[in-house]
Amino acid sequence: MAETQRFMGRGQLIERLTEQVGSRAQALGILRKRGDVDAQGQLTRKGQQRDWMTAEERAKDRAAKKLHVDPSTLVYHPHTNRATKG
Repeated sequence: MAETQRFMGRGQLIERLTEQVGSRAQALGILRKRGDVDAQGQLTRKGQQRDWMTAEERAKDRAAKKLHVDPSTLVYHPHTNRATKG
């Protein structure tokens, strides 16, 4: 888990997911399925928007969509990379 703590900032979407899943090819496959990268592995417009977010912002965005709440009402837990209601 400590390795993923290195990639918390902006511009580290691919690196963070690579560390989380253990393989750059697997990370790119996941991001391709999500529409964040194209067939050549380049960030799409959607991917660029996600890449500009920090790990915390992405976690809050995911949770807010799932819970139908404002992201600012959520608390981020860096060790689990999840956001929950405060």
